[in-house]
Amino acid sequence: MALKRGLSSVGVQRSRSSGSRLRIVILFFFSILTLLVFFVGQGLYISDEDSVQSGFGKQICIILKWVLQNVDWRERLASQSIKNLFTKEVIDVVSTSTADLGPLSLDSFRKGNLSTSWKVIGVESSVADKATSQSNQKATDLKQEMSQVKEGKLPNDDHSHDMLTTTLRRQLRDNRREKHVAGLVQKDDEATVKLENAAIERSKAVDSAVLGKYNMWRKEIDNENSDSTVRLMSDQIILAKVYIIIASMKNKLDLRKELQIRLKESQHALGESTTDADLPHSASDKIKAMEKVLAKAREQLYDCKLMLGKLRAMLQASVEQVMSLKKDSMFLSQLAAKTVPNAIHCLSMRLTIEYYLLPAEKRKFPRSENLENPKLYHYALFSDNVLAASVVVNSTIMNAKDPSKHVFHLVTDKLNFGAMNMWFLLNPPGKATINVENVDEFKWLNSSYCPVLRQLETAAMKEYYFKADQPTNSGSSNLKYRNPKYLSMLNHLRFYLPQVYPKLDKILFLDDDIVVQKDLTRLWSVDLHGKVNGAVETCGESFHRFDKYLNFSNPHISQNFDPNACGWAYGMNMFDLKVWRKKDITGIYHKWQNMNEDRALWKLGTLPPGLITFYGLTHPLQKSWHVLGLGYNPNVDKKEIESAAVIHYNGNMKPWLELAMTKYRSYWTKYIKYDHPYLHSCKFRNEPDYN
Repeated sequence: MALKRGLSSVGVQRSRSSGSRLRIVILFFFSILTLLVFFVGQGLYISDEDSVQSGFGKQICIILKWVLQNVDWRERLASQSIKNLFTKEVIDVVSTSTADLGPLSLDSFRKGNLSTSWKVIGVESSVADKATSQSNQKATDLKQEMSQVKEGKLPNDDHSHDMLTTTLRRQLRDNRREKHVAGLVQKDDEATVKLENAAIERSKAVDSAVLGKYNMWRKEIDNENSDSTVRLMSDQIILAKVYIIIASMKNKLDLRKELQIRLKESQHALGESTTDADLPHSASDKIKAMEKVLAKAREQLYDCKLMLGKLRAMLQASVEQVMSLKKDSMFLSQLAAKTVPNAIHCLSMRLTIEYYLLPAEKRKFPRSENLENPKLYHYALFSDNVLAASVVVNSTIMNAKDPSKHVFHLVTDKLNFGAMNMWFLLNPPGKATINVENVDEFKWLNSSYCPVLRQLETAAMKEYYFKADQPTNSGSSNLKYRNPKYLSMLNHLRFYLPQVYPKLDKILFLDDDIVVQKDLTRLWSVDLHGKVNGAVETCGESFHRFDKYLNFSNPHISQNFDPNACGWAYGMNMFDLKVWRKKDITGIYHKWQNMNEDRALWKLGTLPPGLITFYGLTHPLQKSWHVLGLGYNPNVDKKEIESAAVIHYNGNMKPWLELAMTKYRSYWTKYIKYDHPYLHSCKFRNEPDYN
């Protein structure tokens, strides 16, 4: 009102001086200014300030700004409250967003017309409740004002008329917004219904699952009680045995006799059946009869504590029986692995007879001048198995690029010397050179020089190997290390390579249970970096490390070796004999072998002393040169086998035994000619069933 009076007085003064024409202009200006003040007071925002300035000039803009600053204090207060409730990003979106009904204002926030996406975490419920209460309060106030105006209780002046007009417009906007929101909600509901109907239709095409199953795709779903009858009969037999013992303790002789009769009937009906399909038709009758007598026994004999004690005793007896059977099984497995099959024994005997019938001049191999030529590729093979040695030689020659440069040095024992010579005289390895020697003819290899020979002659060692009634407290370890190969110098001859081949510089050592699949000549060009032994390491994260083979409780071992040092494998080893002689590797071996006379540092065998002797002197080769495990591991990767230069049947399941794994045997048998007259006469077949 003060602003109006000031402006009116200014208009009157100018009208007196300028006349009637000026009065009309001032009146027109006053009318425009009144309308602007009215709209600003209602909270509407004028976004385009340039259009206003172009119409009335800078003076009007200054007046409007002053009005806005004084009239719009309620809006600023509300805006400050909103900023406390919402983040800056939300306020920015609200201030710049427009709807079909025009720009948003703070009235929208007062009415609580916010969608769920505008809610603030942690204050949703409080803001919604406050907005709802304010909206309800405003609706109540609006109704009261409308009724008062209609009844004439409120004065019908300009201010009341303006307030009524504003209220009506606000109500129209609210109604339009509510209709718009209702339309959107209806569309959402329709879309949801369509999705639900489509899901229902799809579900009708899917077979219903059986409830209560943890996996509907398992085969057991087809048979809810797979072999349940067999399990029921087994449980009844166990209970019957327990009640028979208790009946004897409580002198219930009639009940015990009845239980024994039913027990025999059930055992006879069950037999060796493992599935319900194997049971006879009378099994159901036996189950019913047994259930009756068990119910009778429960009434007369049931004692929880006594039953528990008997079941524990039966469990302990079963465990002991399993352990005994496991031990027997391991012994038989070791025995089968070390027993020579009849067919191989037959072959050795026939070849031996044929060899000693030959004249002396026909017992020599050709190209003997190559045996000491260091420029050729030399192999060392120590074996007493004619067939296994033939596979090693044949596979090496068949995969060699130039067989004429390969020289094989075979060493066997006196028993198989004739057979080994005769086989390779009858089946020479093409252009390659071969020679067979008898280890018993190495006169320098005696007990005074070799610690192993001296130890094998002691009474303690003989008792360890040959005394049958000695206790076997160590279980499988004794069975494993009581192996005839540990009594043979063929197994320990690998520590005397420079003595056996004094003119050679390098030699590739091969076991007789390997198969060569690629040309091996590149091994001679591998730089060993001053080391003696080139071998493939076998250690993983926690196995085949030194602590598996050596006794680290002994100070001689713990002070000189790392328990986590990586182990390596015999079977394919490149030895630098020059460095061997320089470092006196054989002397190192003798030192540690003498210290282990009481087997306190390691058990018998050649790998533990090999790990000690070549400690720090072994160069690791790429794993593709030598793949192991075909004699015990059924999970060797087929790709690794086929890409390997040498595959090794280390373990008990040798390819020439009945224990051999069928999936790996073909890699070995492909180098044997089963139509050979000697093999045919000894009944060799391409299956592991030599009898």
